[in-house]
Amino acid sequence: MDFEYTKEEEAFRSEVKAFLAENLVPKSEQNAEFLADWLKKVRQKRWVGFSWPEEVGGGDGTIMQQVILKEEMAKAKAPPLGTDWMGIAWVGPGIIQYGTEAQKNEFIPDILNSKHYWCTGYSEPNIGSDLAALQCKAVRDGDQYVVNGSKIWTTLAPFASYIFLLVRTSNFGDSDAKHDGITALLVDLKLPGIEVKPIENMIGGKNFAQIFFDDVKIPVANRLGDEGKGWTVTISSLANERSSIGEVTAMYEKLERLKNMVRETSKNGASAIKDQRVRRTLATFEAKIESMKLNGLRYLTKQIKGEPLSSETSVNKLLRANLEVSMSDFAVELLGTAGLQLKGQEANVDRGHWARDSLRWPDVVIGGGTPNIQKNIISERILGLPKD
Repeated sequence: MDFEYTKEEEAFRSEVKAFLAENLVPKSEQNAEFLADWLKKVRQKRWVGFSWPEEVGGGDGTIMQQVILKEEMAKAKAPPLGTDWMGIAWVGPGIIQYGTEAQKNEFIPDILNSKHYWCTGYSEPNIGSDLAALQCKAVRDGDQYVVNGSKIWTTLAPFASYIFLLVRTSNFGDSDAKHDGITALLVDLKLPGIEVKPIENMIGGKNFAQIFFDDVKIPVANRLGDEGKGWTVTISSLANERSSIGEVTAMYEKLERLKNMVRETSKNGASAIKDQRVRRTLATFEAKIESMKLNGLRYLTKQIKGEPLSSETSVNKLLRANLEVSMSDFAVELLGTAGLQLKGQEANVDRGHWARDSLRWPDVVIGGGTPNIQKNIISERILGLPKD
């Protein structure tokens, strides 16, 4: 594996760093006016949807340039490149690959210009992360589909304008062909018959929701790809966000915050960083993050070669979920009773950050597929073990 960058790639890194030096202000100064100006500037540079083709408004950047851009933005703790992260990560790429010209013209500009939020309607009550077992039903009636059913754990649904919705149009109850008969629809959440009920987490956040569909009429023109081929559309779309390079950078940043907190925390009359058990735990976290980085580079190498990414990406998903929970729980344990305070009381050295992080675990554990599903994927598709 070659870890060196080309001269052109290093030149692009210098361009990104120069932009950050000129335009990024301290976190305390990042008000609404700054963020609006930031989004305008990164859009002008075509860094929003950077890897997308120029003909749809993207930057036509290479895979390596995209990695460099994400790395430098994460290191600088810069605001996001666009606000609609689901739209940018997989909904947009799905529309670019499978959408009609009318769909591209309607949806792509708004994703790039941060006009709306998209959410993703995958999980359902009683089926968990077994996506292929979904039962939300769509029956075609002329030039529209009539949809009935429910989705749950839908991230950002309380704030979203549209949903990338998977429904079943055939093969009801046929477990042998459950991947067939799934259809992808692009749905306006303001349509009659849709009810969004936020799910409040343990710290009062409402990023998730359950969505109910009661005889919702969706135009056939809003179908993405062929009827019954939604599984293929979904897998192809999700492949656009699989290398996890950006996630690794974020995990290293979280580890540095954890180390700083440890240094400022007293244990047995001295800084907790001097405790051997604490040091071993931090070293374990760092080793796992480094393994994520190396796995990510393997995935990146396959992408550069034009090879498809498949089940191996579940390894990093599983690792990250474990790390997020373990690091936050370790911080709360180390802080003792002060670590349990959520509202930033003076006794808490981290102003309640780690306690809130610990209680926010469903965001990373449930989102994108639960650990038991990831373990099944790894065991069956990588290790060749019998199906669960």
